[in-house]
Amino acid sequence: MTPSSQGMKFVGIGALLCAALFWGGAFAAQSMGADYIGPFGFIAGKCIVASAFLGALIAGRYFAQKIKFKVDKNATPSLPKRDFRLLIVGGIICGLALFVADNFQQAGITAYPPEAAASGRSGFITATYVVMVAIFAFFMGKKIHPLVVVSIVVCLLGMYMLCVRGGLSGIYVGDVLVLAGALFYALHIVAVGRFSLLDALWLSLIQFITNAFASLICAIVFEHITLESFLPALLPIVYVGIFSTGLGYTLQTVGQKYVDAAPAAIIMSLESVFAALSGWIVLGELLSSIELVGCVLVFIAVIMAQCPEFMKPRPRIRKQ
Repeated sequence: MTPSSQGMKFVGIGALLCAALFWGGAFAAQSMGADYIGPFGFIAGKCIVASAFLGALIAGRYFAQKIKFKVDKNATPSLPKRDFRLLIVGGIICGLALFVADNFQQAGITAYPPEAAASGRSGFITATYVVMVAIFAFFMGKKIHPLVVVSIVVCLLGMYMLCVRGGLSGIYVGDVLVLAGALFYALHIVAVGRFSLLDALWLSLIQFITNAFASLICAIVFEHITLESFLPALLPIVYVGIFSTGLGYTLQTVGQKYVDAAPAAIIMSLESVFAALSGWIVLGELLSSIELVGCVLVFIAVIMAQCPEFMKPRPRIRKQ
């Protein structure tokens, strides 16, 4: 590895760490916003902000390419016309999956009682989507590694200690809703994988617009949104929209250019740790010792689910 490639790898790791930090901090912001505005309204607001942010990025890229095209006559547009229809279809499919996932998660965070450490619990429960993706891969015809089977068992044990410490009566409604959100986040990842060859920023913009539109419709129908309830939630919405959704996605895209998929997934799974830390620092939330052990087991399961990627033999490069 050359010094320049080594340096870019560090850039990629830093970008992924920042993305995980922004995503983890979003759980505290979501908990704050849930005190003032309903789930549909919050998700609609953050997706509108994220869409505006990504729209500005795409506009900046367009003008940069336009300048480059004037200088270099051989330059080509980044978005071929033949991909436009597929991009719309893919963006809507991914956006609908994200709509269900986001609103289940936000509804779960809203449903937690005051005594529950909502940020930490929801962060680690959401992290189980990594294990779910591995399970989906098995049902899609891929062989499941024995280590992934072990990770599923460890994850279930961790979830039991995190959520069922007082028996079935100790399960919060929020736990069930956030777990449903994790399921749809896993489906969203599978959907994004199907359209991964398309322009990432445009795909992201279309899915955020789809999510915003669907959430706004539901907010108008099912929730009573007023200016008085919206204004106190504005700061959390802007944070989640710009940093967690818009900037976090962009940093993930940058990071995965220079970091392999398996280590990238492990770095991004630190989101759950940052969620617990942000809940403790910002909201003063505390997890019990049993819940902390459950969080550790869930985090171990997430890492174990990615380990088989490291065990794949790398192709040897013949020296010329």
